[in-house]
Amino acid sequence: MKLIPTILCGGAGSRLWPVSRELHPKPFIRLADGQSLLQKAWLRGATLSDVAETLTVTNRELFFKTEDEYREVAGDRLKKLANSYILEPFGRNTAPAIAAAALHVAASHGEDALLLVLAADHLIADQAAFAQAVAQAMKLAGQGKLVTFGIQPDMPETGYGYIEAEGHNVKRFVEKPSLEKAQEYLASGRYLWNSGMFCFAAGTMLREMQQHCPGILEATRSCLERSRKAQGKGYTQTELDAETFGVVPDDSIDYAVMEKSQNVAVVPCSIGWSDIGSWSALGDLTAADAQGNRIEGEVLLHDVSNCYIQSNQRLVGAVGVRDLIVIDTPDAVLVADRSRAQDVKHLYARLKAQGHEAHRQHSTVHRPWGTYTVLEEGPRFKIKRIEVKPGASLSLQMHHHRSEHWIVVKGMAKVVNGQQELFVNTDESTYIPAGHKHRLENPGVVDLVMIEVQSGEYLGEDDIVRFDDVYGRK
Repeated sequence: MKLIPTILCGGAGSRLWPVSRELHPKPFIRLADGQSLLQKAWLRGATLSDVAETLTVTNRELFFKTEDEYREVAGDRLKKLANSYILEPFGRNTAPAIAAAALHVAASHGEDALLLVLAADHLIADQAAFAQAVAQAMKLAGQGKLVTFGIQPDMPETGYGYIEAEGHNVKRFVEKPSLEKAQEYLASGRYLWNSGMFCFAAGTMLREMQQHCPGILEATRSCLERSRKAQGKGYTQTELDAETFGVVPDDSIDYAVMEKSQNVAVVPCSIGWSDIGSWSALGDLTAADAQGNRIEGEVLLHDVSNCYIQSNQRLVGAVGVRDLIVIDTPDAVLVADRSRAQDVKHLYARLKAQGHEAHRQHSTVHRPWGTYTVLEEGPRFKIKRIEVKPGASLSLQMHHHRSEHWIVVKGMAKVVNGQQELFVNTDESTYIPAGHKHRLENPGVVDLVMIEVQSGEYLGEDDIVRFDDVYGRK
C-alpha cells in the first residue's frame, strides 16, 4: 500500500514571537539538538515503510527554505526519495490544503494511495510508537476510514480539542474545554486530545469532501487546473493560481469533513506528542537547573529562579527575577511572565496591524540563493552581509536609485557589471553604479561571503528591476 506523508507547513506561530515570524514561522524554529520542527516532521514521515514520496503544502515564499531544510537532513538514502510540493499564494486553512493534496495524490498514485497528514510544527518524542500507530491507521484507512490520531491525555489541557472515543470508534469531537470540563474528560478515560494528524485513502477523502464540502473540493479542483506545474527528477511542484485560490472557501478539515462524517475512526496513542504552543512548552524541552531555570545560550544569573532564557548571539544577564521568559534575537527581545506565555500572540498581532517589519521577517533574510543580513543603516546608506550558496546566483538586475560597493571576505565572486564580467577574490572589491545591469554568482564550492555597502536616495528592497532570474521571480 503506497503511503504519502503529507506535511502541512503554514501558520505564523504568533505565540513564539520573536523567533517565529511570517517568513520564518514556527516549523523553522531550531530545537536544542539543532534540528527544526519541520525537519523532524519530514524525517518522521520519510523514514516510515512503504513511502512512495513526500508531499509538502506550504506558502510559495517558503519553498526554497523548505527545500534547504530537507536537504540538510536527508542523508544518502532519503536523497533518492521523491519530494513534491503544493505552493499556496496565501493560507486558506487546512481543508483546501488537504483537498489539493488528495487531488494530487489521486492523480499521481491512484485513489487507493494513503495520505498521512502531519503538521510541520508538532513534536513527537517516540518514533517507534508513532510508527506502530501509523501501521494501525493504515489498516483502518485501507478499509475506507478517515483516521485521526487521538493522544492519550496526561493533564486537563484547555488548549486542545478533544475526541470522545470508544476503541477505534469516534463518538464526537469536542471544542477546547474549560478547565472544569477538561478535568472531567481526563477523569472519565473516554477522551483523547485531537492531534490534527490524519490518515486516509485519497479517494475516500475526495468522496467525503464531495458529500460534506463540495464547494471547497470543486473550487480547489478548478484552481489546480489553472495552476502552474513543474516537474523534474524526483519532484513535482504545483504553484496554485492566486486568483482562483482566493475564492476557495476558508475552513478547517475538522469543521468541513471530520466532524460531519460518519466514516471516522481514531487510533489512540501515546507517542510523546506536543504542539509546542508557547514559550513555556518549548522551554520545558530544556533540562532545568537546581533553581528551575532553563537556559539556552550564554546567560549569566544571580538570584534567579524558574526562568526560561534563550539567547543565541548575545550575553544576557539577569538578577533577582522569578518566573520570566526572556527571548533575545538580533532585532527584538521578549520579556514575559511565564504564566502569560499564551498572550505573546497579542504582541505579534499589534506588530502586524502596525505594519512593523518585526512581525514578518528577521534581520537575516533567506533567499533562494542564500541569505542577507542588514548590519547597519541610516540616511542614504545601508550595510549588508551577503552569503551566497555554492553554485547559486542572484538575478541579472538593476537599481535606479542606489549604487553598491561589494567587498568579498570569503570565497570568490563572479560578477557581471555592465558590459564587464570579472572574478572578485577574497580581500578584493568592485563598485556597481546606479543604473548598471549586474549579477552576483558563486562559482566555487564554499560559501561566498561579502559585505555590501549601498548608497543613494532610496534603498528599499523594491528598487530592483530583474532582467533574468533562474528562480522565476519578477
